[in-house]
Amino acid sequence: MNIKDIAKLAGVSVSTVSKIVNKKDQSISKDTRERVLKIVHEYNYTPYSSSISKSTSTGIIGVLINSTISTDSMLNGIINEAQRKGYSPLILNSCGDLNQELKNMTSLITKQVDGIIWEPVDGESLKNRIHFNSLDIPVVIVGGGGEANSLELPYKLAAYFLTKQLIDKKHTKIACIIGEGHRKNAFIEGYKHALFDTNLKFEESMVLSSLDETINDFIIGGQMTGFISSHLYKSIELYNLAIQSGLKSPKDYSLLSIQNDYDFSLVTDQKTISTVTVNNANFGAYICNVLINSIAGADAIQPYEEKMVLDNTNTLGFPDEGGKPKILVVGSINMDTYLYSPQLPHNGATNFISSLTKLPGGKGFNQAVGTAMLGHRVRLIGCLGSDMDSNSIFQELEKNGVSTIGITRSSDTETGQAYIFVESSGDSMISVLPGANADLSPQKIEQQTGLFSDAEFCLIQTEIPVNTVEKVCSIAKNEGLTIILKPSASKIIPDPILKQIDYLIPNEDELLEICPQFNSIEQKADFLLSQGVKNVIVTLGKKGCYLKNADVERFFPASEFAAVDSTGASDAFISALASYLLRGCSLVDAIQIATYAAGFSVSRDGVINSLADRVTLESYIAKKDPKLLSSH
Repeated sequence: MNIKDIAKLAGVSVSTVSKIVNKKDQSISKDTRERVLKIVHEYNYTPYSSSISKSTSTGIIGVLINSTISTDSMLNGIINEAQRKGYSPLILNSCGDLNQELKNMTSLITKQVDGIIWEPVDGESLKNRIHFNSLDIPVVIVGGGGEANSLELPYKLAAYFLTKQLIDKKHTKIACIIGEGHRKNAFIEGYKHALFDTNLKFEESMVLSSLDETINDFIIGGQMTGFISSHLYKSIELYNLAIQSGLKSPKDYSLLSIQNDYDFSLVTDQKTISTVTVNNANFGAYICNVLINSIAGADAIQPYEEKMVLDNTNTLGFPDEGGKPKILVVGSINMDTYLYSPQLPHNGATNFISSLTKLPGGKGFNQAVGTAMLGHRVRLIGCLGSDMDSNSIFQELEKNGVSTIGITRSSDTETGQAYIFVESSGDSMISVLPGANADLSPQKIEQQTGLFSDAEFCLIQTEIPVNTVEKVCSIAKNEGLTIILKPSASKIIPDPILKQIDYLIPNEDELLEICPQFNSIEQKADFLLSQGVKNVIVTLGKKGCYLKNADVERFFPASEFAAVDSTGASDAFISALASYLLRGCSLVDAIQIATYAAGFSVSRDGVINSLADRVTLESYIAKKDPKLLSSH
């Protein structure tokens, strides 16, 4: 900064500045004098600065940065290495302000620093390098800023490495998550190069700067199977959003991220996400040595290298099968209270309870968890209160891999409650307080039409308002979904609903409620078929089940399991039926498999604890009826 620069900033002549700094300013107004002196002080102007002696070393190096916390560990590296080599670092921050940067540059010059590490604000800043060059002050530029020879942390290399890791795992739909800051452009460039080198097309829409719940739809729909992230906090944000919809990595998507050494202080024991660590402190030490070598006139040192190695592979896997079927469940969600006693309560008698258990339940909840345990992607649409029970239910759904994106909360109603009396024979009776389930309105279903678009089966129960059931059936049919309806707690099913049902699955009591005018099961089934239902399957407890459609009429025996609790048998049956129809089983085979699933259920207490997972169910069937699964 010379006298001409000061004059230009102050809007006065060079002679005016000279008079003021040399205290020959009697003829100059007070305002002008104060304005010039303010600029002189801000820019640390010293008369005849060009004569500053460089014959001896001051032992000071300047560090002029333009960053926030992201450079903290880099600064540690610079400071430690400078002090180790006998230098004292003087650190100034431009904070993104070009004027402040120029003031800082002048300050470093007046301190007669031996050399400067400089992170420019932007390309415009580089014009001011002339002030350093005129005094032969060695400068090392870091962080880009438009300088071709600047030194940068290896973010481009890291992005290339992470992208290649996903490509090697057969991912072709790879998204790039970026945060704001100096690493952004380099990270995108590395991502692009990796795609180019493997003949994959770069798409601008796959570069994401913000995240919300809609990202889960892209994962579920298979539009994005793998992600690389420029910042650890961004990858944690994605990971937590995915968990809310029951998505898990690497089962449903892969996630790789940069982790800087300073992240260790921000995230304790971060071993969940697969990362590559970029060591800012090592880089800081390197650029300090580059400057010291330049000050000493020594040969340039070797380019900075950092070995790229994944810290773990916890969230790296192969992409999920793109055509994997999906199930949408719409129905009730309750907190179930199980009351165990020797016999069911009856009028005029006091009934003593032997034990009590509380577990999440409801037909919608049970069937969503049941189908998820059998290996399918599942979304649940329902309504909860804002009480403690709702938090427990969310946790259970997430644990079982059920997407909760379709669940809403009611602020003025508690979560639904069910009180289930179970006697020693396994028989049960249920009393239900609908709670928030009654708030699942047709309007709320209409708002979530998008959740129907990529499903294949829709499982519905009538423990929610009947007009909501009708809306669900209408949307599901328009989207081409196969509809399974469980007519629980419903005495009447309107004709517009019946004509859209592919599979109606009542038990004997429910069948009597909806068809009281007929005597036999066969007559009732015929009536329902005449109303438009395509398949009627009546569950008969210990007697098995009955199927009737336009082509088949058949009774199926129950599987041989000792009865402990029949509460969840129908939910287990429906979950298995939908699961194996989706896998291409014939209806007859799917019913037989569902009968085994129901048998597992009645042999255990409760519902969630009694639902069989796919491995357990198929292992049992392989021993009892190996031909049943041989063609599937």
